[in-house]
Amino acid sequence: MVFMAFSATAINYIDRANLGVAAPYIAKDLDLSPEATGYLLGAFFWTYALFQLPSGWFIDKVGARLAYSVAVVWWSLFTAAAALANGFRALFGVRLLLGVGEAPAYPANAKIVSEWFPRRERALATSIFDSGNRVGTALSLPIVSAIIAQFGWRMSFVITGALGIIWTFFWLKMYRTPAEHPRITPEERAYIESDQTPQKAEDANHKVRWRDLFRYRTIWGMMLGFFCLNFVIYFFSTWFPTYLVKARGFDLKQMGFIGMIPALVAVFGGYLGGYVSDRLVRSGMRLSVARKIPLVGGMFLSSSIGLSVLVESTTAAIALMSLSYASLAFAAASIWSLPADVAPTRDHVGSIGGIQNFASNLAGICITMFVGKMLAKTGGFVVPLLVAGGFSLLGAFSYLVIVPEIKPLEIRPRRSDEI
Repeated sequence: MVFMAFSATAINYIDRANLGVAAPYIAKDLDLSPEATGYLLGAFFWTYALFQLPSGWFIDKVGARLAYSVAVVWWSLFTAAAALANGFRALFGVRLLLGVGEAPAYPANAKIVSEWFPRRERALATSIFDSGNRVGTALSLPIVSAIIAQFGWRMSFVITGALGIIWTFFWLKMYRTPAEHPRITPEERAYIESDQTPQKAEDANHKVRWRDLFRYRTIWGMMLGFFCLNFVIYFFSTWFPTYLVKARGFDLKQMGFIGMIPALVAVFGGYLGGYVSDRLVRSGMRLSVARKIPLVGGMFLSSSIGLSVLVESTTAAIALMSLSYASLAFAAASIWSLPADVAPTRDHVGSIGGIQNFASNLAGICITMFVGKMLAKTGGFVVPLLVAGGFSLLGAFSYLVIVPEIKPLEIRPRRSDEI
Protein backbone atom coordinates (compact mmCIF):
# COMPACT_ATOMS: atom_id res chain seq x y z
CA MET A 1 0.00 0.00 0.00
CA VAL A 2 2.77 2.41 0.85
CA PHE A 3 4.52 1.55 -2.44
CA MET A 4 1.38 2.54 -4.33
CA ALA A 5 1.38 5.86 -2.45
CA PHE A 6 5.08 6.27 -3.25
CA SER A 7 4.63 5.60 -6.97
CA ALA A 8 1.64 7.96 -7.22
CA THR A 9 3.67 10.68 -5.53
CA ALA A 10 6.57 10.12 -7.93
CA ILE A 11 4.24 10.44 -10.92
CA ASN A 12 2.64 13.49 -9.29
CA TYR A 13 6.00 15.24 -9.10
CA ILE A 14 7.10 14.22 -12.58
CA ASP A 15 3.88 15.74 -13.91
CA ARG A 16 4.26 18.97 -11.98
CA ALA A 17 8.06 19.32 -12.37
CA ASN A 18 8.14 18.76 -16.11
CA LEU A 19 7.25 22.42 -16.66
CA GLY A 20 10.28 23.45 -14.60
CA VAL A 21 12.56 21.35 -16.80
CA ALA A 22 10.92 22.54 -20.01
CA ALA A 23 10.61 26.18 -18.89
CA PRO A 24 13.73 27.55 -20.64
CA TYR A 25 12.60 25.98 -23.92
CA ILE A 26 8.94 26.95 -23.57
CA ALA A 27 9.97 30.51 -22.74
CA LYS A 28 12.06 30.65 -25.91
CA ASP A 29 9.39 29.03 -28.08
CA LEU A 30 6.50 31.16 -26.78
CA ASP A 31 8.61 34.31 -26.22
CA LEU A 32 7.93 34.54 -22.46
CA SER A 33 9.62 36.95 -20.05
CA PRO A 34 11.08 35.78 -16.69
CA GLU A 35 8.05 37.25 -14.90
CA ALA A 36 5.63 35.43 -17.23
CA THR A 37 7.58 32.20 -16.66
CA GLY A 38 7.28 32.76 -12.92
CA TYR A 39 3.52 33.13 -13.21
CA LEU A 40 3.34 29.90 -15.21
CA LEU A 41 5.41 28.00 -12.66
CA GLY A 42 3.21 29.37 -9.88
CA ALA A 43 -0.17 28.82 -11.58
CA PHE A 44 -0.29 25.20 -10.46
CA PHE A 45 0.04 26.21 -6.80
CA TRP A 46 -2.95 28.59 -6.79
CA THR A 47 -5.47 25.81 -7.31
CA TYR A 48 -3.34 23.12 -5.67
CA ALA A 49 -3.29 25.12 -2.43
CA LEU A 50 -6.95 26.19 -2.58
CA PHE A 51 -8.27 22.68 -3.24
CA GLN A 52 -6.31 21.15 -0.35
CA LEU A 53 -9.12 22.26 1.94
CA PRO A 54 -12.06 20.48 0.25
CA SER A 55 -9.80 17.58 -0.80
CA GLY A 56 -8.97 16.60 2.77
CA TRP A 57 -12.65 16.71 3.73
CA PHE A 58 -13.61 14.72 0.59
CA ILE A 59 -11.04 12.00 1.31
CA ASP A 60 -12.34 11.59 4.87
CA LYS A 61 -15.87 11.23 3.46
CA VAL A 62 -15.39 8.83 0.51
CA GLY A 63 -12.09 7.15 1.36
CA ALA A 64 -8.65 7.12 -0.23
CA ARG A 65 -9.45 4.51 -2.91
CA LEU A 66 -12.08 6.53 -4.80
CA ALA A 67 -10.59 9.96 -4.11
CA TYR A 68 -7.13 8.97 -5.33
CA SER A 69 -8.49 7.37 -8.51
CA VAL A 70 -10.41 10.51 -9.49
CA ALA A 71 -7.44 12.71 -8.68
CA VAL A 72 -4.84 10.80 -10.69
CA VAL A 73 -7.01 10.51 -13.81
CA TRP A 74 -7.79 14.23 -13.62
CA TRP A 75 -4.20 15.40 -13.25
CA SER A 76 -2.96 12.98 -15.94
CA LEU A 77 -5.37 14.36 -18.51
CA PHE A 78 -4.41 17.96 -17.81
CA THR A 79 -0.71 17.13 -17.83
CA ALA A 80 -1.11 15.84 -21.36
CA ALA A 81 -3.29 18.82 -22.31
CA ALA A 82 -0.33 21.16 -21.83
CA ALA A 83 0.98 19.88 -25.18
CA LEU A 84 -1.88 21.69 -26.90
CA ALA A 85 -1.09 25.11 -25.42
CA ASN A 86 -0.09 27.73 -27.98
CA GLY A 87 0.46 30.69 -25.67
CA PHE A 88 0.71 31.98 -22.12
CA ARG A 89 -3.03 32.02 -21.36
CA ALA A 90 -3.70 28.48 -22.53
CA LEU A 91 -0.75 27.06 -20.63
CA PHE A 92 -1.67 29.06 -17.53
CA GLY A 93 -5.21 27.64 -17.63
CA VAL A 94 -4.00 24.06 -18.03
CA ARG A 95 -1.67 24.44 -15.05
CA LEU A 96 -4.54 25.78 -12.93
CA LEU A 97 -6.58 22.67 -13.74
CA LEU A 98 -3.59 20.42 -13.06
CA GLY A 99 -3.42 21.84 -9.54
CA VAL A 100 -7.05 20.90 -8.89
CA GLY A 101 -6.35 17.26 -9.72
CA GLU A 102 -3.11 16.93 -7.77
CA ALA A 103 -4.51 18.48 -4.58
CA PRO A 104 -5.84 15.24 -2.98
CA ALA A 105 -2.55 13.31 -3.32
CA TYR A 106 -0.78 14.09 -0.06
CA PRO A 107 -3.87 14.12 2.20
CA ALA A 108 -4.74 10.73 0.67
CA ASN A 109 -1.22 9.49 1.40
CA ALA A 110 -1.57 10.56 5.04
CA LYS A 111 -4.92 8.76 5.19
CA ILE A 112 -3.39 5.56 3.79
CA VAL A 113 -0.59 5.58 6.37
CA SER A 114 -3.05 6.26 9.21
CA GLU A 115 -5.15 3.27 8.12
CA TRP A 116 -2.33 0.79 7.45
CA PHE A 117 0.34 1.59 10.06
CA PRO A 118 0.44 1.87 13.85
CA ARG A 119 1.77 5.13 15.26
CA ARG A 120 5.25 3.73 15.99
CA GLU A 121 5.82 2.95 12.27
CA ARG A 122 4.23 5.97 10.60
CA ALA A 123 7.27 8.20 10.18
CA LEU A 124 9.21 5.59 8.20
CA ALA A 125 6.12 4.74 6.13
CA THR A 126 5.64 8.46 5.54
CA SER A 127 9.26 8.88 4.48
CA ILE A 128 8.74 6.14 1.89
CA PHE A 129 5.74 7.73 0.19
CA ASP A 130 7.19 11.23 0.63
CA SER A 131 10.41 10.15 -1.08
CA GLY A 132 8.29 9.83 -4.21
CA ASN A 133 8.42 13.60 -4.59
CA ARG A 134 12.25 13.56 -4.64
CA VAL A 135 12.33 10.56 -6.95
CA GLY A 136 9.79 12.22 -9.25
CA THR A 137 11.69 15.51 -9.21
CA ALA A 138 14.98 13.70 -9.90
CA LEU A 139 13.55 11.53 -12.67
CA SER A 140 11.84 14.48 -14.32
CA LEU A 141 15.24 16.00 -15.12
CA PRO A 142 16.74 13.18 -17.25
CA ILE A 143 13.39 11.85 -18.54
CA VAL A 144 11.95 15.18 -19.62
CA SER A 145 15.31 16.43 -20.87
CA ALA A 146 15.70 13.31 -23.03
CA ILE A 147 12.17 13.61 -24.42
CA ILE A 148 12.66 17.30 -25.19
CA ALA A 149 15.95 16.59 -26.93
CA GLN A 150 14.36 13.87 -29.05
CA PHE A 151 10.77 15.03 -29.62
CA GLY A 152 10.39 18.59 -28.28
CA TRP A 153 8.80 19.95 -25.12
CA ARG A 154 5.19 19.25 -26.12
CA MET A 155 5.66 15.49 -26.29
CA SER A 156 7.16 15.48 -22.79
CA PHE A 157 3.73 16.39 -21.37
CA VAL A 158 1.93 13.68 -23.37
CA ILE A 159 4.27 10.91 -22.25
CA THR A 160 4.39 11.88 -18.58
CA GLY A 161 0.61 12.31 -18.54
CA ALA A 162 0.13 8.68 -19.60
CA LEU A 163 1.91 7.38 -16.49
CA GLY A 164 -0.99 8.22 -14.16
CA ILE A 165 -3.58 6.38 -16.24
CA ILE A 166 -1.51 3.21 -15.98
CA TRP A 167 -1.10 3.68 -12.21
CA THR A 168 -4.86 4.06 -11.68
CA PHE A 169 -5.55 0.63 -13.17
CA PHE A 170 -3.28 -1.07 -10.61
CA TRP A 171 -4.54 1.11 -7.76
CA LEU A 172 -8.17 0.09 -8.26
CA LYS A 173 -7.13 -3.56 -8.41
CA MET A 174 -5.04 -3.44 -5.22
CA TYR A 175 -6.22 -0.92 -2.67
CA ARG A 176 -8.59 -1.71 0.19
CA THR A 177 -8.63 -0.66 3.84
CA PRO A 178 -7.35 -3.26 6.34
CA ALA A 179 -10.94 -4.02 7.35
CA GLU A 180 -11.89 -4.79 3.71
CA HIS A 181 -8.73 -6.36 2.33
CA PRO A 182 -9.21 -10.09 1.60
CA ARG A 183 -5.54 -11.03 2.13
CA ILE A 184 -4.97 -9.50 5.55
CA THR A 185 -4.87 -11.91 8.51
CA PRO A 186 -6.58 -11.26 11.86
CA GLU A 187 -3.12 -11.03 13.45
CA GLU A 188 -1.98 -8.39 10.96
CA ARG A 189 -5.13 -6.36 11.48
CA ALA A 190 -4.75 -6.53 15.26
CA TYR A 191 -1.13 -5.35 14.96
CA ILE A 192 -2.12 -2.38 12.82
CA GLU A 193 -4.92 -1.39 15.19
CA SER A 194 -2.79 -1.82 18.32
CA ASP A 195 -1.64 1.82 18.29
CA GLN A 196 -4.26 3.77 16.37
CA THR A 197 -6.23 6.91 17.10
CA PRO A 198 -9.98 6.38 17.69
CA GLN A 199 -12.18 5.98 14.64
CA LYS A 200 -14.85 8.43 15.80
CA ALA A 201 -15.77 10.65 18.75
CA GLU A 202 -17.86 8.83 21.32
CA ASP A 203 -20.80 11.25 21.35
CA ALA A 204 -22.17 14.08 19.24
CA ASN A 205 -21.36 16.81 21.79
CA HIS A 206 -17.65 15.99 21.52
CA LYS A 207 -17.33 15.93 17.73
CA VAL A 208 -14.73 18.18 16.15
CA ARG A 209 -16.09 19.90 13.06
CA TRP A 210 -13.81 20.81 10.18
CA ARG A 211 -13.85 24.51 11.02
CA ASP A 212 -13.14 23.77 14.69
CA LEU A 213 -9.66 22.55 13.74
CA PHE A 214 -8.59 26.17 13.20
CA ARG A 215 -9.11 26.85 16.91
CA TYR A 216 -6.00 24.88 17.82
CA ARG A 217 -2.53 26.42 18.11
CA THR A 218 -1.05 23.12 16.97
CA ILE A 219 -2.74 23.45 13.57
CA TRP A 220 -1.47 27.01 13.04
CA GLY A 221 2.07 26.04 14.00
CA MET A 222 1.95 23.13 11.56
CA MET A 223 0.70 25.45 8.83
CA LEU A 224 3.49 28.00 9.33
CA GLY A 225 6.23 25.38 9.63
CA PHE A 226 5.15 23.56 6.50
CA PHE A 227 4.85 26.85 4.60
CA CYS A 228 8.50 27.54 5.40
CA LEU A 229 9.62 24.05 4.34
CA ASN A 230 7.82 24.24 1.01
CA PHE A 231 9.05 27.76 0.32
CA VAL A 232 12.50 26.18 0.05
CA ILE A 233 11.63 22.77 -1.36
CA TYR A 234 9.57 24.11 -4.27
CA PHE A 235 12.58 26.01 -5.54
CA PHE A 236 13.98 22.61 -6.54
CA SER A 237 10.94 21.55 -8.57
CA THR A 238 10.37 24.92 -10.27
CA TRP A 239 13.31 27.31 -10.70
CA PHE A 240 16.22 24.94 -9.99
CA PRO A 241 16.64 23.80 -13.64
CA THR A 242 16.65 27.44 -14.75
CA TYR A 243 19.19 28.23 -12.01
CA LEU A 244 21.49 25.54 -13.39
CA VAL A 245 21.21 26.93 -16.92
CA LYS A 246 21.32 30.66 -16.15
CA ALA A 247 23.53 30.87 -13.05
CA ARG A 248 25.83 27.87 -13.54
CA GLY A 249 25.94 27.58 -17.34
CA PHE A 250 24.63 24.00 -17.64
CA ASP A 251 23.57 22.60 -20.99
CA LEU A 252 20.64 20.21 -21.43
CA LYS A 253 22.71 17.06 -20.81
CA GLN A 254 24.38 18.44 -17.68
CA MET A 255 21.07 19.66 -16.31
CA GLY A 256 19.53 16.23 -16.83
CA PHE A 257 22.16 14.31 -14.86
CA ILE A 258 24.02 16.60 -12.46
CA GLY A 259 20.74 18.28 -11.62
CA MET A 260 19.47 14.96 -10.23
CA ILE A 261 22.01 14.91 -7.42
CA PRO A 262 20.20 17.05 -4.79
CA ALA A 263 16.93 15.15 -5.23
CA LEU A 264 18.63 11.74 -5.05
CA VAL A 265 20.51 12.72 -1.89
CA ALA A 266 17.21 13.94 -0.46
CA VAL A 267 15.63 10.50 -0.97
CA PHE A 268 18.04 9.04 1.56
CA GLY A 269 17.64 12.05 3.84
CA GLY A 270 13.90 11.36 3.96
CA TYR A 271 14.37 7.67 4.77
CA LEU A 272 16.82 8.57 7.53
CA GLY A 273 14.39 11.12 8.98
CA GLY A 274 11.58 8.57 9.11
CA TYR A 275 13.83 5.91 10.63
CA VAL A 276 15.21 8.24 13.29
CA SER A 277 11.77 9.50 14.33
CA ASP A 278 10.24 6.02 14.61
CA ARG A 279 13.34 4.67 16.36
CA LEU A 280 13.05 7.41 18.98
CA VAL A 281 9.36 6.62 19.49
CA ARG A 282 10.09 2.89 19.93
CA SER A 283 12.89 3.69 22.39
CA GLY A 284 10.30 5.11 24.77
CA MET A 285 10.89 8.80 24.06
CA ARG A 286 7.82 11.01 24.18
CA LEU A 287 6.18 11.34 20.77
CA SER A 288 6.53 15.12 20.84
CA VAL A 289 10.30 15.01 21.36
CA ALA A 290 10.77 12.18 18.86
CA ARG A 291 9.02 14.18 16.15
CA LYS A 292 10.52 17.58 16.99
CA ILE A 293 14.15 16.44 16.86
CA PRO A 294 14.03 15.72 13.09
CA LEU A 295 11.60 18.60 12.45
CA VAL A 296 13.69 21.31 14.07
CA GLY A 297 17.07 19.83 13.17
CA GLY A 298 16.12 19.27 9.54
CA MET A 299 14.71 22.76 9.08
CA PHE A 300 17.77 24.35 10.67
CA LEU A 301 20.23 22.49 8.44
CA SER A 302 18.20 23.24 5.32
CA SER A 303 19.21 26.90 5.66
CA SER A 304 22.44 25.82 3.93
CA ILE A 305 20.71 26.75 0.66
CA GLY A 306 21.50 30.37 1.51
CA LEU A 307 25.22 29.58 1.68
CA SER A 308 25.24 28.35 -1.92
CA VAL A 309 25.29 31.95 -3.16
CA LEU A 310 28.59 32.57 -1.35
CA VAL A 311 30.61 29.93 -3.22
CA GLU A 312 31.98 30.21 -6.74
CA SER A 313 32.50 26.48 -7.24
CA THR A 314 29.58 24.71 -8.91
CA THR A 315 30.52 21.53 -7.03
CA ALA A 316 30.31 23.32 -3.69
CA ALA A 317 26.98 24.92 -4.64
CA ILE A 318 25.49 21.55 -5.61
CA ALA A 319 26.80 20.05 -2.34
CA LEU A 320 25.18 22.79 -0.24
CA MET A 321 21.91 22.47 -2.14
CA SER A 322 22.01 18.70 -1.69
CA LEU A 323 22.45 19.16 2.07
CA SER A 324 19.53 21.59 2.11
CA TYR A 325 17.23 19.32 0.13
CA ALA A 326 18.19 16.25 2.20
CA SER A 327 17.56 18.17 5.43
CA LEU A 328 14.12 19.24 4.19
CA ALA A 329 13.32 15.61 3.39
CA PHE A 330 14.64 14.58 6.82
CA ALA A 331 12.06 16.91 8.40
CA ALA A 332 9.25 16.11 5.96
CA ALA A 333 8.85 12.51 7.14
CA SER A 334 7.75 13.80 10.54
CA ILE A 335 5.68 16.61 9.03
CA TRP A 336 3.49 14.11 7.21
CA SER A 337 3.25 11.95 10.32
CA LEU A 338 1.73 14.88 12.22
CA PRO A 339 -1.83 14.71 10.79
CA ALA A 340 -2.27 11.19 12.17
CA ASP A 341 -0.35 12.05 15.36
CA VAL A 342 -2.54 15.02 16.31
CA ALA A 343 -5.89 14.02 14.80
CA PRO A 344 -8.58 13.67 17.50
CA THR A 345 -10.08 10.79 15.44
CA ARG A 346 -9.16 8.97 12.24
CA ASP A 347 -11.97 10.86 10.51
CA HIS A 348 -9.85 14.02 10.81
CA VAL A 349 -6.55 12.79 9.33
CA GLY A 350 -7.30 13.79 5.74
CA SER A 351 -8.75 17.13 6.83
CA ILE A 352 -5.70 18.07 8.90
CA GLY A 353 -3.41 16.91 6.11
CA GLY A 354 -5.30 19.11 3.66
CA ILE A 355 -5.18 22.14 5.97
CA GLN A 356 -1.43 22.01 6.52
CA ASN A 357 -0.84 21.29 2.85
CA PHE A 358 -3.00 24.28 1.90
CA ALA A 359 -0.68 26.56 3.86
CA SER A 360 2.44 24.85 2.59
CA ASN A 361 1.46 25.28 -1.04
CA LEU A 362 0.83 28.98 -0.69
CA ALA A 363 4.62 28.92 -0.51
CA GLY A 364 4.69 27.51 -4.03
CA ILE A 365 2.91 30.63 -5.25
CA CYS A 366 5.26 32.88 -3.30
CA ILE A 367 8.59 31.29 -4.29
CA THR A 368 7.79 31.04 -8.01
CA MET A 369 6.56 34.63 -8.31
CA PHE A 370 9.27 35.99 -6.03
CA VAL A 371 12.10 34.40 -7.98
CA GLY A 372 10.62 35.58 -11.29
CA LYS A 373 10.42 39.18 -10.05
CA MET A 374 13.94 39.07 -8.56
CA LEU A 375 15.34 37.74 -11.82
CA ALA A 376 13.64 40.55 -13.72
CA LYS A 377 15.06 43.16 -11.31
CA THR A 378 18.49 41.79 -10.40
CA GLY A 379 19.19 39.19 -13.07
CA GLY A 380 20.42 36.67 -10.46
CA PHE A 381 19.45 34.17 -7.76
CA VAL A 382 21.33 35.69 -4.81
CA VAL A 383 18.36 37.34 -3.08
CA PRO A 384 15.92 34.42 -3.58
CA LEU A 385 18.35 31.87 -2.12
CA LEU A 386 19.21 34.04 0.88
CA VAL A 387 15.51 34.56 1.58
CA ALA A 388 14.93 30.80 1.28
CA GLY A 389 17.61 30.20 3.94
CA GLY A 390 15.80 32.63 6.23
CA PHE A 391 12.52 30.78 5.83
CA SER A 392 14.27 27.54 6.85
CA LEU A 393 15.21 29.13 10.17
CA LEU A 394 11.67 30.46 10.65
CA GLY A 395 10.33 26.94 10.07
CA ALA A 396 12.64 25.53 12.73
CA PHE A 397 11.33 28.16 15.17
CA SER A 398 7.72 27.31 14.34
CA TYR A 399 8.07 23.60 15.08
CA LEU A 400 10.16 24.24 18.20
CA VAL A 401 8.10 27.01 19.79
CA ILE A 402 4.70 27.53 18.14
CA VAL A 403 3.71 23.86 17.89
CA PRO A 404 3.08 22.73 21.49
CA GLU A 405 3.25 19.11 22.61
CA ILE A 406 2.52 16.73 19.74
CA LYS A 407 -0.43 14.62 20.84
CA PRO A 408 -4.06 14.06 19.75
CA LEU A 409 -5.96 17.33 19.88
CA GLU A 410 -8.18 17.60 22.91
CA ILE A 411 -11.84 17.21 21.91
CA ARG A 412 -13.54 20.21 23.43
CA PRO A 413 -17.26 19.88 24.23
CA ARG A 414 -19.48 22.24 22.29
CA ARG A 415 -21.23 25.08 23.99
CA SER A 416 -25.01 24.98 24.00
CA ASP A 417 -25.19 28.08 21.78
CA GLU A 418 -22.99 26.58 19.03
CA ILE A 419 -24.60 25.30 15.85
